Order: sequence, then structure tokens, then C-alpha cells
Amino acid sequence: MADHQRLRIYPMEGEAPPPPTTPLVPPGSLRSEKGVPLHHPPLLRSVPAVYSKPGKRSCCCKCMCWTISLFVLLLIILAAIVGILYLVFKPKLPDYSVDTLRISDLRLNFDMSLYAKFDVKITANNPNKKIGIYYEKGGKLSVWYTNTRLCEGSLPQFYQGHQNKTVLDVSLSGQVQSGSTLMEALQQQQQTGRIPLDLKVHAPIAIKLGRLKLMKIRVLGECLLVVDSLSSNNLISIKASNCKFRMKL
Repeated sequence: MADHQRLRIYPMEGEAPPPPTTPLVPPGSLRSEKGVPLHHPPLLRSVPAVYSKPGKRSCCCKCMCWTISLFVLLLIILAAIVGILYLVFKPKLPDYSVDTLRISDLRLNFDMSLYAKFDVKITANNPNKKIGIYYEKGGKLSVWYTNTRLCEGSLPQFYQGHQNKTVLDVSLSGQVQSGSTLMEALQQQQQTGRIPLDLKVHAPIAIKLGRLKLMKIRVLGECLLVVDSLSSNNLISIKASNCKFRMKL
């Protein structure tokens, strides 16, 4: 009986060992108080944080943005002022008409150059109700034939008031080298009774708004004329006239 009550610690020969009563623990692991193995979480590698410092590039970008914004704002303000002035004053370009054309001299010199002297009477019209016009120094009036300038004269300096018409007498003179071919072409054209001439206007003007004298602009004009003759000292009949004008800063 005592032998049967004896505890067997080691298995008998031919018997399998009893199953373990506690879980197997891998080497190097820890146990809790109840014998449950504790596993370490996987180690995480710490990465140092990188902080960017504001440099010269960010400062330049801010300055550029502020500059562009200020420039756009100034353009908007300027456009608004111009729009208001346009609505208030309603500006119009001055226009010109050719009243008379007289040839004082048209001849070939001994050196075969062509000398021409014209007297032109034109009317300058300011159609604006609230805008005055200052005609500045440097205004020119010229007569051309087939892209060749025959003669040129200067426009006078004067002030033209609101809705005013001013008659100008301008004397033009010029000399063309190798003018024999040109003179022959003019004589042939005169036989047809229709001679095309091109009268060009270049007038630097300044606008007066109230008491303000604004910046200078240029009025460029062109009048396509058809005359019946180029006889000297005779009043020439203008058969057709077509004038166009534009403004240039």
C-alpha cells in the first residue's frame, strides 16, 4: 500500500514523460507573478526631429509677394482714376481739315535736285467741352508723294480752348536729291488731272483738365489728298480728302 502511495517523480521505464504543467518560456523572457511570460514590445528606433529655420529665401518670397500686391493695387487705383476722368471729361481727339493748298515753287535745280515750296491752310478743331489743348514745340506738317517727302513745315505753338476752331497758315519747303525722275512722274500724273498727295501731321500736345496741365501726347494724322494740278502760283483744287488721326504716348 505504501508503495502505491509513493509519488513517482521520474517516469518508469517505457513510459512517456507527463506533459508540462507550466508554459514553456523562451530564454531571456520575463514572467509575471502568475507565471505568465511577458514579451517585450519591439524596440523602436528614435529618429531625431528636424526643425527648419526661416532663411533668406522665405524673407525674399514675402517681400516679393508684398511688392507684387502693392503694384497690383496701384494699377487698380490708377485705372479707377483714369476711368473716372474719362467719364467726367469724355475726351476726344482733335481733328484737322485742309482748306487750301498753293504751290509757290516747284522746280529742278542745276544739281538735278527737286525744290518744292507749298503754302497750306488747315483748320485745327478741338471738339472737347471741358478739355483745352496746348500745342507744344516740335509740331510738323509735311507733304509726301509716293513715299517721298516733298516739303515740310513747323506748326506754331498756341493754346486752343474748349470747342474751338483755329485756322493755321503753314509754309512748307523741301529739297529732294535726284529729283529728275520724281519730276517726270509728277508731270505724267498731272496730265491725268488727279495727283495723289499725302499730308501728314505730327503734333505734340498737352491736355489741360481744369487748371491741371497733364503729360504730353502725340497726335499723328494723315490726310490723303487728290489735287488737279501742281502749277506754281495757282490755287490748287482739292478734289478729294480723307483724314485719319490717332494718339500716341
